[in-house]
Amino acid sequence: MSRVVRAAVAQAYGNTSKDEALQRQVALVEAAAADGAQIIGLQELCNGPYFCAEQDPKWFAWAEPDDGRTVSLMAGLARRLGVVLVVPFFEKAAPGLYFNTAVVLETDGSVVGKYRKNHIPQLGPCYWEKFFFAPGDLGYPVFRTSAGRIGVAICYDRHFPEVWRALGLNGAEIVFNPSATSDYARRAWDLEQPSQALANGYFVAAINRVGVEEPLSSVHFFGSSYLCGPRGEVLARAGEDKDEFVAADLDLAQIEEARGVWQFYRDRRPDSYQDLLRLT
Repeated sequence: MSRVVRAAVAQAYGNTSKDEALQRQVALVEAAAADGAQIIGLQELCNGPYFCAEQDPKWFAWAEPDDGRTVSLMAGLARRLGVVLVVPFFEKAAPGLYFNTAVVLETDGSVVGKYRKNHIPQLGPCYWEKFFFAPGDLGYPVFRTSAGRIGVAICYDRHFPEVWRALGLNGAEIVFNPSATSDYARRAWDLEQPSQALANGYFVAAINRVGVEEPLSSVHFFGSSYLCGPRGEVLARAGEDKDEFVAADLDLAQIEEARGVWQFYRDRRPDSYQDLLRLT
């Protein structure tokens, strides 16, 4: 029996004031909701620049609590439009303790839960995240929403296959991957999410930023946000150079169909994987 959810991903240029960044996100959410989207995912650190391109402590002032300005604004938007939202932001959990976080908001504006990015990069040309973020401490939760069971992996998390499998084992039907991905990782962007959708038998919603955020960095965030199905097929893809959303109808019944063909969950051998748990 079909169980269809219309999902959307929204990408935008982010090197602006917080006011402008939030206005851009609100406009995209409104447009996606008008197109019938029931759940909408926004990009990593959606309320401004990808500030991790520089190691400057001034950016700690950008962080907010999980009931701060960004989440409160988006909760009101979710309630007004009757949509589920995945909202990534820079979280201040306590003085001196910060996370790269995404909250999941229900259609009534309530917070279903949040995910904190577990894998924190520290590498060139602009990903100096360990300066800002502690590793996540909430595991790999799956959130029960009116639009389905939702998992979240943030950007660098996607390079670790264990993340995708953990979300699948925890019951995810749609995994959102908000990101800040530049040209040097373009091939990985095209390959990783579809392959993990196939390997785990669920839908994946991949969201990227748009543009060059000088003077913070000269790297190019190339957009190309997309949704893919449990057979690894790309269902909708955005362009590379502008604010836009793309949406697709996801038939969640296809998850069981795909897993009935590819029996990866049945044929797992966790008893043989113990070496993976050893520290090296």
